Amino acid sequence: MSVRGIRGATTAALNESHAIVEATEELLRELIVLNGVDVEEVAFAYFTTTPDLDAEFPALAARRLGWVDVPLLCGHDLAVQQPNPRGVPMCVRILLLYNTDRKQRDMRHAYLRGAQAIKADLDQMRITLPGARNQ
Repeated sequence: MSVRGIRGATTAALNESHAIVEATEELLRELIVLNGVDVEEVAFAYFTTTPDLDAEFPALAARRLGWVDVPLLCGHDLAVQQPNPRGVPMCVRILLLYNTDRKQRDMRHAYLRGAQAIKADLDQMRITLPGARNQ
């Protein structure tokens, strides 16, 4: 069995605990459905927020879903100088490391709400960079 990365991002409506947890839970549920995630096979989850979100740890959403034995870590994204076309305000990102026999190319990522701009930027890079693989 190999460890694969599953990534996702979403945006919170407000810098308030309930808004951060609600957006993160929605994203986690989407990643679970898309990938048939078995929580027993989640090796690690890393959550980041943009600096404008600091009212709650997004990992609380995973704990509320019962992920009490999964190692979780939270941090902030880099505060890249603005304007930055790849920057998405009020953004929560997740990287799940998942034990599976499936290939990395079979992992499904999710970009919800305002974070769809991240997916659009990634898709554009796949088109313009030599050797980038479409997924």
